[in-house]
Amino acid sequence: MRDGARRVAVTGMGAITPLGHSIDETWRAALAGASGIGPITQFDPSGVQTTFAGEVSGWDPESVIVKREARRLDRSAQLFIGAAQQAVDDAGIDFTDGGEAADRAGVVVGSGLGGMMSFDHQVKVMVSRGADRISPLAVTMIIPNEAAGVASIRFNMRGPVTCVVTACAASANAIGDAAEIIRRGAADVMLAGGCEATVCEFGIGSFNKSRALSTRNHDPTGASRPFDLERDGFVLSEGGACLILEDWERAVSRGARIYGEVIGYGMTSDAYHVTLPRPGGRGAARAMQAALKDAGLQPEQVDYINAHGTSTRANDVTETLAIKLAFGDEAARTVPISSTKSMTGHLMGGAGAIESIFCLLAMNHGVIPPTINYTTPDPECDLDYVPNEARPSEVGYAMTNSFGFGGHNVSLIFGPGV
Repeated sequence: MRDGARRVAVTGMGAITPLGHSIDETWRAALAGASGIGPITQFDPSGVQTTFAGEVSGWDPESVIVKREARRLDRSAQLFIGAAQQAVDDAGIDFTDGGEAADRAGVVVGSGLGGMMSFDHQVKVMVSRGADRISPLAVTMIIPNEAAGVASIRFNMRGPVTCVVTACAASANAIGDAAEIIRRGAADVMLAGGCEATVCEFGIGSFNKSRALSTRNHDPTGASRPFDLERDGFVLSEGGACLILEDWERAVSRGARIYGEVIGYGMTSDAYHVTLPRPGGRGAARAMQAALKDAGLQPEQVDYINAHGTSTRANDVTETLAIKLAFGDEAARTVPISSTKSMTGHLMGGAGAIESIFCLLAMNHGVIPPTINYTTPDPECDLDYVPNEARPSEVGYAMTNSFGFGGHNVSLIFGPGV
């Protein structure tokens, strides 16, 4: 820990994912090794190459957001507000009365693409009916910062409010940046997380054209298979996840439940390619090393890594090499690693937030979620990926990795809530 910096506690969590509509539902499904992947129902996928995704099925935004407002929000923002409400309720915070406390509460949200479903719909309206039929709400539904702004308004958080758009690293950046805001004393409470909803014709079609998605249409639940030799791409998913970060002393003084502490944050750039990771993993390794240095930990003190683990050829080999570089061969081979994307699919801008939550839950419950669909080992991916079944294990310190198009590398480390 840096001398003089304020400590940052995690006092609330919320999530709406393909595995469940709450933290408890998502966690139980993950420990059971369930898959949230299935055939696409939100549009007719007959015109795209991949016909499955990780959808949030059966969730009604009007259970959280009044109908008139829900209709003004893109699905990504709806999912985030739903998760954020859970986190706010879990933390037991309320700034609706205003005052100085509201002035020192803020929001940072990560999103890779913003309102993609609204964009897809409004472009179709324009093409079929003309530009004068575009919704007057189109701009506010499409902008990536919609979720951050709406959360600030809903919860009356009047301090630092911003949005991070670093592709699949976005919500990990959001959590790290929010922690830094508290550490330097610019706020006392931050709502931090991410969201994405891109299961639409443009979203699936564009990722198909970039050859990033799995096309395992005959076996959707087996399509996300990180580190497995037969992996053929990631699975696009949707969802929202949120953490409440709080100045440690404030949290203790009000008797809040503390799930853990944000103790390490590292970010680097590959400076190499707009979509591919730098071969050898040095950029990702430097992010992990920076997070370890920030946390004041040695590699052997990390008890669990939630990997980026996308199930793509390039990522999984590169991340394996990066862990070896950052941890050294001995520590890399002993630390348990899992990719929960094997179950949730890839929440894109929301991935880092839900994977941070998995780290905190592993710490609090003493069990590591598995990497499912791991059936054929890849000789180039030769670490301990906690295959197929959850593993009881004491987790004192946990790391999560998030890497994004553009070369963004982010690592976060969480410590115990004591």
